[in-house]
Amino acid sequence: MTDSGHKSLGMYIHIPFCATKCSYCDFPSQAGRMALRAPYVDALTAEIAARGQALGTPVVDTVYIGGGTPSLLQPEQMSRVLAAAHAHFRLSDGCEISCEANPGMLSARFLAALRAGGVNRLSLGAQSADDSLLPMLGRRHSWAQVVQAVHLARQHGFDNINIDLMMGIPGQTPDGWQDTLEAALALAPEHLSCYGLIVEEGTPLADRVAAGALSLPPEEAERAMYDHTLRRLARAGYTQYEVSNFARPGRACLHNLHCWQRADYVGVGAAAHSLVGGDTRLSNPADIDAYLAGYSAQVQRLTAEERRFESVMLGLRTTAGVDLAAFEAMHGLSFQEAYGDSARKSLEQALAVYTPDGFFRLTRRGMDVMNTVLLDFL
Repeated sequence: MTDSGHKSLGMYIHIPFCATKCSYCDFPSQAGRMALRAPYVDALTAEIAARGQALGTPVVDTVYIGGGTPSLLQPEQMSRVLAAAHAHFRLSDGCEISCEANPGMLSARFLAALRAGGVNRLSLGAQSADDSLLPMLGRRHSWAQVVQAVHLARQHGFDNINIDLMMGIPGQTPDGWQDTLEAALALAPEHLSCYGLIVEEGTPLADRVAAGALSLPPEEAERAMYDHTLRRLARAGYTQYEVSNFARPGRACLHNLHCWQRADYVGVGAAAHSLVGGDTRLSNPADIDAYLAGYSAQVQRLTAEERRFESVMLGLRTTAGVDLAAFEAMHGLSFQEAYGDSARKSLEQALAVYTPDGFFRLTRRGMDVMNTVLLDFL
């Protein structure tokens, strides 16, 4: 694999540790196991070395360090992880290297370690500027700590910062959401991720909602929050490039785009997934103990039909839509051959359009009922 002709390859590094588990979270992370950080970093750096060697030290265009809470690693531990990535993969010129962080657990020493290791994008899990809502979510920071974290990151040279925000939280009102959005805009982030809360079965939040202890905002209230987000961020100079993601010009997250375009990526760490050759998914064991014990990754071979549907499902999340030329190059048949009949219903109902520049994308109304549209493609 050469620099001049390599196919785009991403890398995901999973850090599974959390101080406490958020009430809404069903991500593969574990709380209260901080004593395992040192052996985990040993295993993680060994896996990075082994995967890089097996792949012939490939060129990587994006690296994303997620969790869990990556900022719970000691600065020296994060430095080891980053050094391993640099040593066993070839990071391209301009490689986007992102790291998630908890605003309440971000130190100057950790930020300095990130910068020394080449990290050039920081993603802060803020969720809300309303401090009264954060404890219910299980968040251990305040909005003042979000502000402090952004200022500290700027002082360490970060010029590409994302802030995660959540709408549809129990007790949240459209006015409260607007206040959160304004507080975030006052920090001038390059990127905003504005997600609707999904109440996942089996989480403490789901149990409290089911028991009637918490009530979600009415559907029309959450719709008002989202509509306001689209208008306000457009006025502020942010472009929506995916249903929940907004960026200033040139600041769309390359890792996100990588995933939505089904580019290959290497996942390392507990619970990390990989996509190899467009048709094979590898899933590392989610349990930290199983990962440390060296249990093998599970292998899933995707059928041609599954691969095509993934392209549609992921592509339609973006405002650009499904690239018809890329679809045909990836799958060996045209979008119209694969899904012409399925697409017709969406086109007739003005939920989707074919664009002059060669994309099949959802209209604004189609974005609102995306899951219904996708049923036609199953």
